Amino acid sequence: MTQRLLVIEDEPTLARLLSYNLTQEGYEVTIEDHGTSGFERAVQEPFDLIILDLMLPGMNGFDILGKLRAKAIATPVIILTAKNAEEEVVQGLKLGADDYITKPFGVSELLARVGTVLRRVSGAKEEEVPETSDSAIRLGQLEIYPEKYEVMLGSTSIGLRPKEFEVLLYLARKPGVVLTRDDLMNAVWGFDYIGGQRTVDVHVSSLRKKLELDPESVHIDSIRGVGYKLVINKKRSSHPQES
Repeated sequence: MTQRLLVIEDEPTLARLLSYNLTQEGYEVTIEDHGTSGFERAVQEPFDLIILDLMLPGMNGFDILGKLRAKAIATPVIILTAKNAEEEVVQGLKLGADDYITKPFGVSELLARVGTVLRRVSGAKEEEVPETSDSAIRLGQLEIYPEKYEVMLGSTSIGLRPKEFEVLLYLARKPGVVLTRDDLMNAVWGFDYIGGQRTVDVHVSSLRKKLELDPESVHIDSIRGVGYKLVINKKRSSHPQES
């Protein structure tokens, strides 16, 4: 089945370039040149991927991305950012973007990033299994429900974006073990992900803040120059249990 891509880009020349090259690659491409209409199209129709410019009339890309994730619309999103705009990249990733492309970019990079994200999402769907039971991972006050993408810390539900959840889940399956940035990137984003390790750091930083509700029970330690590990208060828990 042909994969459907939504491009929300108001610069006509770039929109045409994106449409032409993606169509030549075999994708079905829809173009929207206004933030509000692009958001409405993304909500109303099913797409396999959204390519989203950040500077748009009507509704900017950050607002679009935030509102999509707030509505639990998990369509993967690649944001288009300006050169040397690290703050834009960080904010976009925190809001739930799956990847980013820095303008100006080449066609080969565009197609590689699009293909990588689509393969990763397709692989995740193939691995999904029907939920049959409560298979929670319990670590002290922390409870993780992989099938539901839900996290509880004590009696409080912790709202995590999909990639934040996957990072936490990977750390929780090896509590106390130092995992490198490459470990996390390969496990969560896939071996063929071509983004930088900054992506991992952004998601861990955001995840840390959300776990600050009970840092005495669980927190994420940084191991300088290596990676991260999930630390559980031993007085409350020892080993993960899956039931």
